[in-house]
Amino acid sequence: MSGGGLLVAGTTSDAGKSVVTAGICRWLVRQGVKVAPFKAQNMSLNSFVTREGAEIGRAQAMQAQACRVEPTALMNPVLLKPGGEQSSQVVLLGKPVGELSARGYHGGRQQQLLGTVLDCLGELRGTYDAVICEGAGSPAEINLRRTDIVNMGIARNAGLPVLVVGDIDRGGVFASFFGTVALLSPEDQALVAGFLVNKFRGDVSLLEPGLDMLHGLTGRSTYGVLPFRHGLGIDEEDGLRVSLRGTVRESAVSPPVGEDVLRVAVCAIPLMSNFTDVDALAAEPGVVVRFVDRAEELADADLVVIPGTRGTVRALEWLRERGLADALVTRAAQGRPVLGICGGFQILGEHIEDEVESRQGHVEGLGVLPVRVRFAREKTLTRPEGEALGEHVAGYEIHHGVADIHGGEAFISDDKGHSLDGCRVGQTWGTHWHGSLESDGFRRAFLREVAAAAGRRFVPAPHTSFAVLREEQLDRLGDLIEQHADTDALWRLIESGAPQGLPFIPPGAPA
Repeated sequence: MSGGGLLVAGTTSDAGKSVVTAGICRWLVRQGVKVAPFKAQNMSLNSFVTREGAEIGRAQAMQAQACRVEPTALMNPVLLKPGGEQSSQVVLLGKPVGELSARGYHGGRQQQLLGTVLDCLGELRGTYDAVICEGAGSPAEINLRRTDIVNMGIARNAGLPVLVVGDIDRGGVFASFFGTVALLSPEDQALVAGFLVNKFRGDVSLLEPGLDMLHGLTGRSTYGVLPFRHGLGIDEEDGLRVSLRGTVRESAVSPPVGEDVLRVAVCAIPLMSNFTDVDALAAEPGVVVRFVDRAEELADADLVVIPGTRGTVRALEWLRERGLADALVTRAAQGRPVLGICGGFQILGEHIEDEVESRQGHVEGLGVLPVRVRFAREKTLTRPEGEALGEHVAGYEIHHGVADIHGGEAFISDDKGHSLDGCRVGQTWGTHWHGSLESDGFRRAFLREVAAAAGRRFVPAPHTSFAVLREEQLDRLGDLIEQHADTDALWRLIESGAPQGLPFIPPGAPA
């Protein structure tokens, strides 16, 4: 028999689907339930590599951690990685299968993937007691309903009850709840069990008359009102968020260990990917992280980070257009710390040969590191480990660029001292490894080097553990569900499906 299931949909993008899904997962696993996350189709530039070498959305990897299980490609069978306004790379079961325009994808390719998506969900439901699925955008995107495989399309085919999350902090949540249901067909409406209010501030008793009226209008219950909490936006799909910074500031009970803070400026380059890399820096007491897009904002930074990107050549052009490229070259020449990660590493090199991503052929880089990059059609997807600055370091690689390094010092090496990745010249560093700063010992050693070069009396906190902070944050999400949702009703929904006899709310989906 298939395990129970639930689809967490939203009235809008960024309503809180990812964190609510993670919270439900963590609540369930603490009750002894064997649970897994699932998102049929994810559009995101924040991705992760599973142990079997499959690329999935970071949100699903985070949700798997909430479930205390290892993430797999089954949990996110389709990942779309935007490469511009009109096209995305399609990653199927963890491997790239080509680039498609939005029209080409929604015009036929998406519907062809429904069988694969349902097979993955079925396999998970046959293995786990419950599978908590996350929708995308809104289920009432009536222009896309015919080919939908992530919202009501998956709910209908898999018989999943649907919980609609609304962000009350944006305003208009009652209209959004009602309108979402009223724009669905009768068959789809029959699966929409009720609502969950997210990010509420104030006295819940003032909200209750509205919830009662919503029940009268729709015949559907509200399964909980989650209060607003800072610092809960962990590993969501996109958006400029430094995930852990708010949480650490709230929980820190002591000032920075040293006399100074460290200021980190992250270049907000186009098609920025895996900017979650800087979360581990923001988790350090005394490290201030901000995203910047102007050259003058680099002046007071102790460290500048150029993050990953799905458009390395486009990011280079953007840096030059804004004067940031010259500022970075000057900064490197002055011996002031710069770190390039993945696409940022490639940008710091001498030149790029790209017939794959931008198809612009030979492009001059910033020339700060002795690196030549050639884009290969095959994508590198690995989970490597090594040593750097005398400390163990682990990460994951997601890139088409192949680096030919012909100088400088090795950045990351194996236990015999042989170079594994990246290079360093002076205080300019580059690596393809995402997630390396989550290795606590390495992060502290790197920050000590940065502080010394910047002349700052900054001292990394000796006991900061990124993994522990992440677990604490996931527990906070589980607490939100346990304390502010009707968990008995939620479990009945997961186990038994949507209640029978839910009323139809006109007008329904357009004919």
